[in-house]
Amino acid sequence: MTVTDIQKDVEALTLTVTAEYDVTADRAWQLWADPRQLERWWGPPTYPATVVDHDLRPGGRVGYFMTGPEGDRPHGGWDVLEVDAPRRLVVRDFFADENGVPLEGMPVGGMRVEIADRDGGGVVVTVVSTFASQEALEQLLAMGMEEGLREAMGQIDAILAGQPV
Repeated sequence: MTVTDIQKDVEALTLTVTAEYDVTADRAWQLWADPRQLERWWGPPTYPATVVDHDLRPGGRVGYFMTGPEGDRPHGGWDVLEVDAPRRLVVRDFFADENGVPLEGMPVGGMRVEIADRDGGGVVVTVVSTFASQEALEQLLAMGMEEGLREAMGQIDAILAGQPV
């Protein structure tokens, strides 16, 4: 079923993406917990991700880069703050240099992933991105974050169906 809703709340400084999948919470959690599955969907189709570090525990870090159509390689990372498998993940999300060091002058945000059982079976996955300021939210929206998340999460159905992406 994939992405069902995207809500921007400029006053609350959030972007919320809701998706539904016909799988168990444990199966949905693997999309985040398995770096090979994560890299199959984390970047939009034109910017596929490569996960280079994956320590999904409080105090751990996930590092990745995306390869663009022109060969550019923007890097990013997550500082893992909370993990309650298979229901909740909270990270500090940032842009990074090629060594995984957060980039000065680029927005840093938070991301909370909640996986809840859906009435009638399956799960609802809610991803809430938070921003330090309206300027940071607007900067990331101008960079295509909303469409990028929609496209990235749109690849999950094929992964769950066992199909190549």
